Amino acid sequence: MSLKIGKKQWLNAALILGVILLLFTPIGFKVKVLASRLLSSSAAMVKAEFQVPLDSYRWELKDSKMQYFNFESQKGKVILVNFWATWCPPCIAEMPSMQELYNDYGDRVAFMFVTNEEEQKALDFLNKKKYNLPVYFPQSQEPKVLSSKVLPTTYIINKEGKIKVAETGAADWNSAATRKLLDSLLEE
Repeated sequence: MSLKIGKKQWLNAALILGVILLLFTPIGFKVKVLASRLLSSSAAMVKAEFQVPLDSYRWELKDSKMQYFNFESQKGKVILVNFWATWCPPCIAEMPSMQELYNDYGDRVAFMFVTNEEEQKALDFLNKKKYNLPVYFPQSQEPKVLSSKVLPTTYIINKEGKIKVAETGAADWNSAATRKLLDSLLEE
């Protein structure tokens, strides 16, 4: 008795193999990062009626040198807070644009890349990718209005503490629109 495999069975096997590769291998992770990067666009500004102020600046973090950092020290500055993780493909997808933005605005905008991951894992990732983004590790709960269950989530906050951008998912942060917004916030 001979076993004959038809086109339909080959197609099903290829589909199953493709799904396994995409879901459970490093190849799949890289495909997800690439797809996120290709699909990302500029972040949108929050409509004026929904621009809420920070409810509190009380938030304790540690910086990359494991020194305690108080978020309250950022009060009165333009702040970009990005919640990310090394296992998150959309987070990784937007990192190059974040690095470019940080390169140009890092001395004028308070950038904060916040992760709940183990410190050394996050720092090793940044070093491997040659990113010099300022990373922070929360030691207390973030202010309620900065709470999100989605990664990545990025907030841009003006000098008065109003949230001007609240973006979930990957975005192109090095866009002309983001630069124009930051420039206008810095002039306020």
